[in-house]
Amino acid sequence: MKRLLSTLLAAIGILAVLAVGAVIYVTTFLDPEDLKPELEEVVKERTGLTLDLKGPLSWSFYPRLGVGVEQAEAWLPEQSIEQDMAFMAFRRAEVSLAFTSLLRGEMAIDGMALDGLRLNLSRDERGRGNWETLLERLADDDEELPTPASASTAPTPSGSGPSVAFNIARVEVKDGEVNYTDQAIGRSLHLKGLSVTGRNVNPRRPFPFTTSFQLFGHDTPTGAGDTVPKLASDVTLQGRLALALAERRYSLEDLSLVTRNQLAGVKSPQQLELSGQRLVIDARERQLRLERGTLNATLEHAVLGEAPLSLVMEFALESDIADGSAQLHDLTLSGNDGLRLSGNLNLAALYDEPRYDGQLRLAPTSLRPWLERFGSLPTTADLEAFSDVALTTPLEGDLQQVALSGMTLVLDDSTFTGRLTAGLDGQSLEAELQGDSLNLDAYLPAASGTAPDGAGLWSPGIGRAYAQEGEMLPVDWLRELSLDASLTLSQLRLGGLDFQDASLALEGEDGRLRLSSLESAFYEGSLAATGELDLTRDPIAWRLAHRLERVRVDTLLEALGEGDERAPLRGRAFVDGSLTTHGNAWPVMKRGLNGRLAIRLDDGAILDVNVSKELCSAVATLQGETTQREWASDTRFERAEATLEVRDGVVESDDIIVTLPGIDVGGEGWLDLTSERFDLRAAARVVDTADMACKVNRRLERLPLPVRCEGSLDGDSAEWCRFDSTGFQAAIGEALGDELGERAGDAVEQQLEGALDKLEERLGEGAGKELRDSLRGLFK
Repeated sequence: MKRLLSTLLAAIGILAVLAVGAVIYVTTFLDPEDLKPELEEVVKERTGLTLDLKGPLSWSFYPRLGVGVEQAEAWLPEQSIEQDMAFMAFRRAEVSLAFTSLLRGEMAIDGMALDGLRLNLSRDERGRGNWETLLERLADDDEELPTPASASTAPTPSGSGPSVAFNIARVEVKDGEVNYTDQAIGRSLHLKGLSVTGRNVNPRRPFPFTTSFQLFGHDTPTGAGDTVPKLASDVTLQGRLALALAERRYSLEDLSLVTRNQLAGVKSPQQLELSGQRLVIDARERQLRLERGTLNATLEHAVLGEAPLSLVMEFALESDIADGSAQLHDLTLSGNDGLRLSGNLNLAALYDEPRYDGQLRLAPTSLRPWLERFGSLPTTADLEAFSDVALTTPLEGDLQQVALSGMTLVLDDSTFTGRLTAGLDGQSLEAELQGDSLNLDAYLPAASGTAPDGAGLWSPGIGRAYAQEGEMLPVDWLRELSLDASLTLSQLRLGGLDFQDASLALEGEDGRLRLSSLESAFYEGSLAATGELDLTRDPIAWRLAHRLERVRVDTLLEALGEGDERAPLRGRAFVDGSLTTHGNAWPVMKRGLNGRLAIRLDDGAILDVNVSKELCSAVATLQGETTQREWASDTRFERAEATLEVRDGVVESDDIIVTLPGIDVGGEGWLDLTSERFDLRAAARVVDTADMACKVNRRLERLPLPVRCEGSLDGDSAEWCRFDSTGFQAAIGEALGDELGERAGDAVEQQLEGALDKLEERLGEGAGKELRDSLRGLFK
């Protein structure tokens, strides 16, 4: 036993002496400089890179045997060494083997270190990267990388040399720098302070991996000249990295990516944190997969309000790096104020013209806190407007526009279906929507619809859709808008009025927008209109042609009125005409209003008063008689019509005609829309017809009963109209003359007393007194 132990110790001693001798021989008699040409040739043969080892090669031994090289540069095959910047360079690289493993007859790489790495990447105008040549060369190389089986610690067959233990204790990259320029999009990225650390690197099992760097982005392909980068980020990535070298597949388990980003012009930093169960990169198939990813974002910006905006997105990612496509599965985005958006998304042509399609679902939520956060919450008549919003839709689009096809949108009590396509720059809109009901009055602002402070900074194109203060429309935006939209609604409420089965079509471009059609059932009748807005002129020009048929006047007046008061008029209204104006403010538009309207009222009646009875009673009294017939409670029209001429904001008519059974009413007047003052003169006459209201002396048949209405629309309506005593006195005088004389004075006044009291009730307080005074003046 003692001899056996002595023999083993002697053998170990001999092996140690041999190993030490071998190291001394290699480091003493083998000059590493002699290896430079051979190393450069091997690199050129395997990769196509032109390697220039400027610094010395050096050996190291105990506790590690290693080799190091300093000041090396490498150029791509198409590069010129004399003129082009090196594709890759480093200050020092070192590889070492564990000395104790050599004593056991094994080769174990103990460490790899790379200090001062400089890498220059670029894409040309056609989108081809300078690194692609290198990848293609490596892919065509016939020599295979070591397989996992050869990377074990098992001894090789007899005579084949020592076994290899592919278990690197440490891998370090320090003070690295990567420059990336993209001529195709005119941007550049700069990585500074790149650090990579790996411990116990082994291809058979995951090992800890950490990298960190600073990232700077510029809007020019030569970012070095920019003093302030558009983006500055501190990036840290860590996890457990697994290497399948033969398959060229790499995975990172339990990954954690943390970035702290500073945007130009934004004071507060934006923080993004990405975590995932497993990230797999298949270099051979050029595919990427992320399982159970979670992205946490904390965003701060002036337009987002005082409080930071927190968003969490959960998803799974599959990407084909070769063709620039990706799929996001099980996508869920949640955030402040009950936000929850789910669905899936497919991305394509990411390197050229990115496109996307998928399915999204917005769970019912309130938009009010979001609109308020963005400073875009309008003042609405309904304080609960935008409180219940939900959306389900397929979507597709690119960087220019997004299309929602098969959309279902719930907005409070309304549901819309159809399609919508919008340009992300706010310059195009196409829509074809159908809805059940919409109370538009609930969403109209109580004040002017001008843009709130900061509106439009948070979303492209939105801010341009606001009008400037004092203007009705956002002219600058509308001039560039391409529009093709249609909307149908079962019920619409606007301005306190109800529309049924309404359909609306809008189209236009190049500054000319057209109302192609507006049709609706309207208070048991119909409404139709067309129009045009010419934004190429200054001031802008408007045109509207409209037609109303068989509209119930009583229900319309009750809808326009206040309270539960009964309408004073009934009938079927017909309105046909067109109007033009110019300008973008209501006062200017009123002054510039021109056009013509034809108005007719069929099957009409004045309710709760019989004008024929009142007039006939007055005439009968003048003749010393009384009426004996039964009178209806209302005044039925045979005909009521007028033509309105509008000139520079003044509405005029000289042919107002109302025909009652046996009575004609005619009038004329004007209304100034700017000053809101008006003047209307009307007179009623008994005529000899087959259905005349009452029989009168032929001299009195054409005797007018005049009324004059004048004043201002903002005045007291009780003072608008009065009995026209001057006109009536002149008419009486002309009609009766000397025939009535003094003999009719007091007697007529006595007989008229009852009729005058009734007229006073109908015409207004004081009208009876005016009539009495007129009669006294007439007969004196």
